[in-house]
Amino acid sequence: MSYEIELMPRSERETLIAKRLENATEEGETIYEFRGDKYTPKVISVSIEVPVYRMENCRTFSAQQSEIAQHGHDLDFFSKGQEKSSVQQAQHAILAALAQRGTTSVTPIVEVLSKDGQREPILISSSGVVVNGNRRLAAMRELYRKADGSVDQRFSHIKCAVLPVDTTPDEIDDIEADLQARPQTKLDYDWIGDARLIRRQVSKGRTTKEVADRLRRSKSDIENVLQALDEADLYLSEWVGKPGQYELVSADGEQIFRDLPKQISKKSPELQNASRAIAWTLFDNRDELPGRLYSFNAAFGKLAPQVLEALSEELDIESNSDDSDSDDADDFDIDIDDDGEPSYSAIIQALKDYEENEDTVRTLIDVCESAIERDKGKKSERAALKTLSQAHSKIAGVDVPMAGESTLPAMKKQIESIRNALDKIEEKIELRLAGGKDDSDEE
Repeated sequence: MSYEIELMPRSERETLIAKRLENATEEGETIYEFRGDKYTPKVISVSIEVPVYRMENCRTFSAQQSEIAQHGHDLDFFSKGQEKSSVQQAQHAILAALAQRGTTSVTPIVEVLSKDGQREPILISSSGVVVNGNRRLAAMRELYRKADGSVDQRFSHIKCAVLPVDTTPDEIDDIEADLQARPQTKLDYDWIGDARLIRRQVSKGRTTKEVADRLRRSKSDIENVLQALDEADLYLSEWVGKPGQYELVSADGEQIFRDLPKQISKKSPELQNASRAIAWTLFDNRDELPGRLYSFNAAFGKLAPQVLEALSEELDIESNSDDSDSDDADDFDIDIDDDGEPSYSAIIQALKDYEENEDTVRTLIDVCESAIERDKGKKSERAALKTLSQAHSKIAGVDVPMAGESTLPAMKKQIESIRNALDKIEEKIELRLAGGKDDSDEE
């Protein structure tokens, strides 16, 4: 990054822009649905130092929040710092990075500008604040003054379409929302920025239907986006302890955080939290999954109770019961509260502390896969063999010398139970091999 911000005082910007407008004849693109009508702004040319980045820019919201969290800035660093050079410089860095980004089908904007120059005006307020074109401005500034000190005179001055003097912040928000409704513009927003824009529209007292109509989207989609943002906020604050660092979820998190509300909507609060713990652990370890994270939706959705029950057994999570001398002292079940509602707090904590036990994640993935396979009716040789292989692996890992003396009698009881279970399995296998039928499989 080579460009350094030299912020012109607001009063000087306003005077300069007003004078240029007096003699302006060129017109910009018409803005529709502006104050119940349409408005065609005048276009002026100003020095590239004049425009000011708009901080209430939903496209940069995720990066702003991460910048605040990572560098210990005040929460209002950006929102209250629009007229500060240091804040403008930080925003420039964010925008310049965005201008470098592209996709397989979209060329980075800095490359387009380098080749063709400025092709259309940016949209600014009467005080020089950029309403549309922040990334283009950052790219042109970087192209204007390069790292080697050379200057590209094509970008010494830029064209700006100017809004009326009395344009309000709410009207500017609506202009951004209207621009976001255009398919070609929507691609420029990450899902967090899109959700932030929607939340801001709703915060004005508009219904989700009104916001949906403005953005040309369905009401259910708008509601789901808002719910997804709430889930992302919960994950960042409660699970990873990094509130506001949206970069952790902006790239890969849209699918799971939009799916979560649907998967847990009909569950009790206790089960919702446990389902979130499953989903969040899977999300944290998505690179270890055998397939796409999406394919595990059922594990934290309708199959969550089965997953949690199996997980409590596999992880040996004990009941909180004080009756440690009972015959069931060595059983590891999900706790049941007085009202009959299971308590998953121990499992949630175990999942939250998964980094302290390397087997936790692998066990969770195995349990989820098994539950999903059973639900799909895949009680095949492969699924049965996989279960036996997992059991063998765990039994082979039993370290008897390290076992406490008091646990040895209980271990013998467990071995007897396992032996009996294996005998039954073997009998069924022999019956199948002999061509017989296992009556226990009939409903």
